[in-house]
Amino acid sequence: MSEPELKRIIEAVLFSADEPLSLKQLQGLFAEDSGPDREAIRAALDEIASDCEGRSIELREVASGWRFQVREQYGQWVARLWEEKPARYSRATLETLALIAYRQPITRGEIEEVRGVSVSSQIIKSLMERDWIKVVGHRDVPGKPALYATTRAFLDYFNLKSLQDLPPLSELRDIDAINAELELEAPGGEGREAPEEQPLEEAGQEGAEAEAEAEAEAEAEAAEAPVGEETGPAGGMPAGAEATETAEEESAPLTAER
Repeated sequence: MSEPELKRIIEAVLFSADEPLSLKQLQGLFAEDSGPDREAIRAALDEIASDCEGRSIELREVASGWRFQVREQYGQWVARLWEEKPARYSRATLETLALIAYRQPITRGEIEEVRGVSVSSQIIKSLMERDWIKVVGHRDVPGKPALYATTRAFLDYFNLKSLQDLPPLSELRDIDAINAELELEAPGGEGREAPEEQPLEEAGQEGAEAEAEAEAEAEAEAAEAPVGEETGPAGGMPAGAEATETAEEESAPLTAER
């Protein structure tokens, strides 16, 4: 197979693919005994990338492989094809994502210690739905909190080949300005931001107040219960009060993993 023909085949395949293709995937398109080797395929990719110089599209290598994409300076024009303006993630979501990216693997509790506020479950859920983060293990401490790390999809979205391509922390600009430039779209087109976060001390205080209130209600119900009414293990607590107290504890605002 001639080099020009190989170049045209790879170009056609990449234009048709809906995701980046690796060298292994490209090589798998050809017969094993007569197909081009990896060096020939990479040389063809380099030529295609050179041909894109000065054009509005580029051939870009990311974590998952190679793909064609619109150059950044023309993104605003392409975005006009869609009438709806993409929703933007909250500052809290971007800060959480940045901590996971730069300090992975990291637990939810460790993120809270750095930020000084409780991390909403919705933030973690939205990042996992977008396939930007995943659970890679559990910290060997009491409670076995989950360890979070970024994914290949995260690298692909931000045009990174590896984590080494992340900009130094000293070069990071204001998080709100980054959000405005990226115009990050929430999964499912949802534009709702996560609930307002609470400082860890306030969240813990409210949890204690909720627990005390549940205990007071249980004691009041026990005092009003008629003689002979079924009671729970505590003797003076009506059956079901213990479950109510547990449910109140589980619904306390502070849900940080430790």
